[in-house]
Amino acid sequence: MAHANWSFDTLAVHGCHQPDERTRAVSQPIIPAVAYAFPDTDTAAEVVAGQREGAYYGRYGNPTTQTLERKIAELEGGEECIGLSSGMAAISAALLAYLQAGDHVLVTRDVYGGTYNFVALTAPRFGITHSFVDCTNLEAVAAAVQPNTKALFVETPSNPLLTVLDLRALAGLAHSRGLPLIVDSTFMTPCLQKPLELGADLVVHSATKYINGHGDVVAGLVVGCKRIIDFIRKRITGDLGQNLNAWEAFLILRGLKTMGLRVRTHCGNAQRIAEYLQNHPSVSKVHYPGLAGHPQHHLAKAQMKGMGGIVSFEVEGGLAAGKKFMDSLKLAMISFSLGDPETLVQHPATMTHYSIPAADRLKFGITDGLIRMSVGLEDAGDIIADLEQALGQLQHKEEHAHGSKTG
Repeated sequence: MAHANWSFDTLAVHGCHQPDERTRAVSQPIIPAVAYAFPDTDTAAEVVAGQREGAYYGRYGNPTTQTLERKIAELEGGEECIGLSSGMAAISAALLAYLQAGDHVLVTRDVYGGTYNFVALTAPRFGITHSFVDCTNLEAVAAAVQPNTKALFVETPSNPLLTVLDLRALAGLAHSRGLPLIVDSTFMTPCLQKPLELGADLVVHSATKYINGHGDVVAGLVVGCKRIIDFIRKRITGDLGQNLNAWEAFLILRGLKTMGLRVRTHCGNAQRIAEYLQNHPSVSKVHYPGLAGHPQHHLAKAQMKGMGGIVSFEVEGGLAAGKKFMDSLKLAMISFSLGDPETLVQHPATMTHYSIPAADRLKFGITDGLIRMSVGLEDAGDIIADLEQALGQLQHKEEHAHGSKTG
């Protein structure tokens, strides 16, 4: 049940879903079955071979998860989608769909710590090499392509510096070299950015974040053409056991219905907070695509329908000041995740990106004073008041130190 002229919010509620035929229940049924019975051996063989639609074993999907996959594929504009057990399952599966022993992958240098770990620490165990490259520089990307390069992986906006990459230009470059472009679009969701429409071959999401939106699910999604998604389902995630269970698929389907409303509120709050922070004397730098001073502000306005709910900023005084600020917050919570209703803050250098060597962190722009804030759904004025009192603690400390020196 879908109409071509429906808006995103309507599709998010009604796309690929209708009341249950038997019970007439409006809510999506939860079917946590492992095994499925068949009327005869021919039917069983046809389902396993992919000649007939249907589920046959829990590791390869179930009806609840399939509803989620169809809905995400429609929202993202892809042929097919696979739901997986985590965002990292989605990232690793997308990369392994194209890479094997002896291959090389190009990866944007400003990247999530989990992606860095997989590319730099795990993939080499399987004979896969990599290069981190500044993907805002197309010449640098082109120069980094090697004879055995088999994929280009980017995320935009990036985690945690909110670097925005030109997907259309990167897709053109990648395709001119015969390479697929894989895009981590977690920060945007299909609500704000459609990488496939801009030329990407695969889109990955940590559905743990905004797509579910309630901080109670760990899940990942990969969207793209049917051939690649089928390969991932049969030869990678099915064999490795990275399947998404029915209960978590149900929770994501429920969260999807309010995604448009939630994401717009996240964006509005984040814009106000970024504007507040850029004018505060204790904040030396603010990273947010919605600010006119962001280096890719105009690209972001052209490529994205909203600027997202993540604001990263650097406080004066480095690590000590950053820790003091975070410890002084009363409403915002220190936590690793993002995209939840609650405002969450974390310190990339010691938390999400801790595993990246210090020299590389600095090279990638992740300083000791950098703080990433996932702006929640609370009243923006209340969030700003919390920031104000926490930043005030830094000013009091500076004033006390100054008084001690002069007294």
